Amino acid sequence: MKRPTIADIARRAGVSKVAVSYALNDRPGVSEAKRATIKAIAKEIGWRPNSAARALNGAQARTVGLVVCRPARILGMEPFFMELISGIEGELSARCYALMLQVVTDHEQEIEAYRRWWGEGRIDGAILVDLHFDDPRVAELQPLGMPTVVIGHPTESGGLVPVWSDDAIAVQETVRYLTALGHRRIARVAGLPQLVHTVLRDRAFAAVCEQLGLSGYSVVHTDYTGEEGARATRRLVSSPSRPTAIVYDNDIMAVAGLSVAQEMRLDVPGDLSIVAWDDSPLSQVVRPALTALTRDIPAYGAHAARRLLALIGGDDVSGFEDAAARLTPRGSTAPPPASLSPATSALS
Repeated sequence: MKRPTIADIARRAGVSKVAVSYALNDRPGVSEAKRATIKAIAKEIGWRPNSAARALNGAQARTVGLVVCRPARILGMEPFFMELISGIEGELSARCYALMLQVVTDHEQEIEAYRRWWGEGRIDGAILVDLHFDDPRVAELQPLGMPTVVIGHPTESGGLVPVWSDDAIAVQETVRYLTALGHRRIARVAGLPQLVHTVLRDRAFAAVCEQLGLSGYSVVHTDYTGEEGARATRRLVSSPSRPTAIVYDNDIMAVAGLSVAQEMRLDVPGDLSIVAWDDSPLSQVVRPALTALTRDIPAYGAHAARRLLALIGGDDVSGFEDAAARLTPRGSTAPPPASLSPATSALS
């Protein structure tokens, strides 16, 4: 069946299309009785206003854009993005806004999508994710005047409104916890090296390790996939000075790391302790359950959506710092093997 139109309503009501337009937009020119009849017919046949046409006439599209520059297969397996989008959607749907989502392969395509959507009036604003240092998207989008919220650290958000949390606090808490258990060789399986939050975590990790006198720390960068997480784990645990604890930048890689440890006959946590960022249900259904850095990711998305809607409404909006992730110890962390206790490690 074709989409109901104003012409269909006009035919049923026995009036002109102009009269239907006046009635549906609550403009003068038709009687109250006729207005009520026209609206009843519109409801009966399922007519809805065309958001694209309304946008071309200067009305709001009531849609927010989100372009993600990652492979679609990764996005579908990444609990962080699914929870972030659920938080954004929850806030938008409560205000009768829609989310327009597109997956692209590079930032040029991402910028072009935002430019096209904004120019055609298809979105009222956008949410920017995966912030880079000297990010070209910030430089390109800022002059458009499009309301935009960046999920990323304010040092790189330019004049756009940032929503962020202090990852350094979480990294420091994790390394101090593992050190207190007796670990001296700690590795980090990190995400994409060009992302701002990856670099900030790298810096915090190196700083706290050096502060605590841990010379045996190491970092391996990946693309966040389980495959790369597994490959990095095999490389680390196969080295002569294998780590006794590994911190992963997401739970997908941590679960893959757990599988590799079991495949290589390493006991978790007896031989290897594992910590995961982003405490999704995935971290809790494996055995042992994973020690994780917990944060309310749907709330994180909701914070961004609320600020974007305020921007769209013309409000003066400032950035928002969310609570830092907190460490939740579970069964995947314990003191290192006795042969690698602090006293023994100091002599090695």
